[in-house]
Amino acid sequence: MIRTIKATDAVREFSEILNSVKYRADRFTIIRGGKPVAAIVPVESAQAGRTLKDLRLIIKSLPRLGDDSEQFARDVEEIAHLQPALPEKSQWE
Repeated sequence: MIRTIKATDAVREFSEILNSVKYRADRFTIIRGGKPVAAIVPVESAQAGRTLKDLRLIIKSLPRLGDDSEQFARDVEEIAHLQPALPEKSQWE
């Protein structure tokens, strides 16, 4: 079950939220100022399907920053281009 909850209510009900996530695999989206800011999900859901290759897409999906956003974006792109290519298959799999 996915529920949306205000941040102030999440603070008041945090223990109950954790129990709901742990025992019923419920998911919560935390709202602040009318906008989603966080999610509380079971650990397996949070880790499933994410790899280092997803990092570039995750970074691109983040909201824009303030006055320094353009310089920050250039710095991140420069760093991303300097990273070595990932191997096709991990030696740990």
